[in-house]
Amino acid sequence: MLLLHGFGDTPQTLGYLARALNAAGYSVRAPLLPGHGRTAAEFACSRASEWMASARREYDSMLGSYRQVGLAGLSMGGALAAIIAASAPKLPALVLLAPYVGMPPLLAAAALLHRVWGPLAGEFKGSSDRSILDPEERARNLAYGVTTAGAIRQLLTVTRAARRALPAVTAPTLIMQSRNDNRVSRRVAERTYRIIPTSEKRLVFVERGGHILTVDYDRERVLTEVRDWFTAHMA
Repeated sequence: MLLLHGFGDTPQTLGYLARALNAAGYSVRAPLLPGHGRTAAEFACSRASEWMASARREYDSMLGSYRQVGLAGLSMGGALAAIIAASAPKLPALVLLAPYVGMPPLLAAAALLHRVWGPLAGEFKGSSDRSILDPEERARNLAYGVTTAGAIRQLLTVTRAARRALPAVTAPTLIMQSRNDNRVSRRVAERTYRIIPTSEKRLVFVERGGHILTVDYDRERVLTEVRDWFTAHMA
């Protein structure tokens, strides 16, 4: 299994899921994307093209070692997973967890104007307590907590690429999102479900956690749904 983390975050958000899948008998890889988990300055200099290329290399590398590779992504990792899935017709199963495939219009407009206001803003807070409602898990999170205008512009690039990719996704697809998600609206998840043309797809909403649903209050439900989806669709 290949698991992809989100924007400004680390594989730590996928730890529970990785261990659950490994316990079910799967080999799991959750790589650290370029610019992430190092310094905020390195993150600010990293590019969407690097994130997309790195995710693709990880997938291709696993294909060289395993007969089947399932794919799951959280937030921006879900967008990266969708991009890979669009050009992987033999992908056995795809899981999109709160996939960031729709940026709010005001934020998208700000991203496009990043050269205007970015130099004045510098680094600014990019996290929210609402992303992880469980205070203990929020304290464990290793995300930078800050971002830049340029980084948001790179996120918009990934988002747009993922939206273009969705109509070409043919793998059995599970989409999960919290109704309390502060980053991705429910409409984005519903639109993603409609656009993906595969006949075998499922949209599941959980009720108690925030955007990072893999570590929040609903995580046991999330782990079970994801594990069962892969079990049902992979040899």
